[in-house]
Amino acid sequence: MGWSGEKRKGVVKFFRVLLVLLVVVQTTAFHGVKLKKKEHRNAYATMMYMGTPRDYEFYVAIRVLMRSLVRLQVDADLIVIASLDVPLRWVRALEHEDGAKVVRVENINNPYKGQQNFDKRFKLTLNKLYAWGLVDYDRVVMLDADNLFLRKTDELFQCGQFCAVFINPCIFHTGLFVLQPSLEVFKDMIHQLETGKENPDGADQGFIGGYFPDLLDQPMFYPPQNGTVLDGQYRLPMGYQMDASYYYLRLCWRVPCGPNSVITFPGALWLKPWYWWSWPVLPLGIQWHETRRLTLGYAAEMPVVIIQSIISLGIIVMTRLARPSVTKLCYRHSDKNISLMQTGLKFIAIWSILAAYIVPFAIIPRTIHPLVGWTLYFLGSIALSSVAVHLFLLPVIPVFVPLIGIFGSLLVMACPWYPNGVIRALAVFGYAFCCAPIAWGSLVKVMTRLQVSLEREQFFPKLGESSPPSGSNKLY
Repeated sequence: MGWSGEKRKGVVKFFRVLLVLLVVVQTTAFHGVKLKKKEHRNAYATMMYMGTPRDYEFYVAIRVLMRSLVRLQVDADLIVIASLDVPLRWVRALEHEDGAKVVRVENINNPYKGQQNFDKRFKLTLNKLYAWGLVDYDRVVMLDADNLFLRKTDELFQCGQFCAVFINPCIFHTGLFVLQPSLEVFKDMIHQLETGKENPDGADQGFIGGYFPDLLDQPMFYPPQNGTVLDGQYRLPMGYQMDASYYYLRLCWRVPCGPNSVITFPGALWLKPWYWWSWPVLPLGIQWHETRRLTLGYAAEMPVVIIQSIISLGIIVMTRLARPSVTKLCYRHSDKNISLMQTGLKFIAIWSILAAYIVPFAIIPRTIHPLVGWTLYFLGSIALSSVAVHLFLLPVIPVFVPLIGIFGSLLVMACPWYPNGVIRALAVFGYAFCCAPIAWGSLVKVMTRLQVSLEREQFFPKLGESSPPSGSNKLY
């Protein structure tokens, strides 16, 4: 007697679930990470996990990293070690559009999350240890998303068992390192996690650094010094000077690498290269965006940019056409609350100006190109500032002085002719020192003009009195 259709569907569904469970077990067990198809002996790998407010930004950064390696035609597979909660649409984009192989893994439990100095941002960074489980490959270059490859660097695979770049004489940076996959090492790392191996920061940086304490005696990467020659490699040419927030990684000692091969950005959290405001604060951020422009593009952000531009231009036009006046607040004779109302208006006026400079940062897409982002910022700030100017009858130029100062500081920081980072920092400091008195003077002028308006009863005409002509309200 044959099975019914319902029974057949049930059996098929059961075997599908069983197959998924087997795949999960295979990708997270200690038998090494299995890949669908191995095409090269070596691999470039990065990791992706969920659970932070910046998941989408790192997803974009990983896509740019993968596409930049494809563009350089590296002789290696591209691997993304992704946690099981990464959205499937992201996984499909990485596999079908970016040429990467996605390995789905379970998050490694972080036993250090209860220690006092633990930063929640690094809760899942121990997933990086799965790189040692990629036993199908001879060597793996493990990367953070904030790396940028300027040229082909397959020489990195000539490294020994483990190589990394030192960010000071004793501590190496785990944002870029080369390893030889080993099932024994992977098992031992997991065992040491379970037994509570000491970890100063509770993240991958501290754990891997403690696991390889003798790395100074191994082949490794070094950041070059400005004005010097390091292991036969000349210093960076003009326009690629050393900066305190960047490390120009170059494999040296026994493995020759060309200059300007790899740039990593281990700077402050909110100064990663994909943020539009990071340039020109950090000059080489424009290199990352140029790579994105040539590979991934900005189609995802452009609809929001167009909408915000139209809204900002509409606000500017409307405030120019509207009469520069405010709703009159009437009071009877000698109302004792008038001084409180005047203070409240001052408070609202100042905060409206501050909001004009802060709000655009919150609404502009974070990963847009810096030139587009700063243009949209100035457009939005002008629109919101014009509302404050017309609403509170404030002088235009003093209100716009901070915006002019920001624009000037960007020009100073973007200047490409500084011989080194110290001169650049001194130039920015000198500019800020000269602009500070002007900014203070503009603030005093705005407060004085606002006080004069209040004292002339332009905002508070007495009940029954006629309002002054609209032309007399213009104070600029």
